[in-house]
Amino acid sequence: MKRNSFLQALIAPLALLITPVWARARSWIGSREVKGFRVEAGKDRSGKSISLFEGDIFYTKVSTQDTDGDIFVFESTRLKEGGPPLHFHYEQDEWWYILQGEFLFRVGDETFRAKAGDSVFGPRRVPHAFAKVGEGEARMLMFFQPAGKMEANFLAISQGVTANMTEAERKAFRKEHGLEVVGPPITHLKQ
Repeated sequence: MKRNSFLQALIAPLALLITPVWARARSWIGSREVKGFRVEAGKDRSGKSISLFEGDIFYTKVSTQDTDGDIFVFESTRLKEGGPPLHFHYEQDEWWYILQGEFLFRVGDETFRAKAGDSVFGPRRVPHAFAKVGEGEARMLMFFQPAGKMEANFLAISQGVTANMTEAERKAFRKEHGLEVVGPPITHLKQ
């Protein structure tokens, strides 16, 4: 057998094997971002931050669209004390990293105080809540994995979608976005 014929006979099946692997790898990437990006301090990934409550600003750092729904990361800047009611997510783990200020967390039966440099983890399906405590500005990174519909939830709330809903409609809205409220917000609990 001639050398060229031998090489072609060897390479052809190899190329056929590699092509499906490359095609599958490309399909795994989906529509996710295929290059790195930078989001500046005090900026939002889309260029427009959202506000959920008076004085609270959310800056998306990694959008659900960037990761095909794998993660959602945002920075929360809070001026007022308090936080969301006790709730849980059906499918999302949540992780908080404190950048500035102090927060109180309840995760299941545990209560934690967290300050700059501390982090707290909340597993999916475990009731949790947090509250900013103390004077001045406080900031934290919040991470959802998988992202689920949390980004869509925050965007809708910031656009006033839930403003005139009945409590039954709000409950259905939260359920549609993968969470359920199971108690009141936490306050200054002693640890």
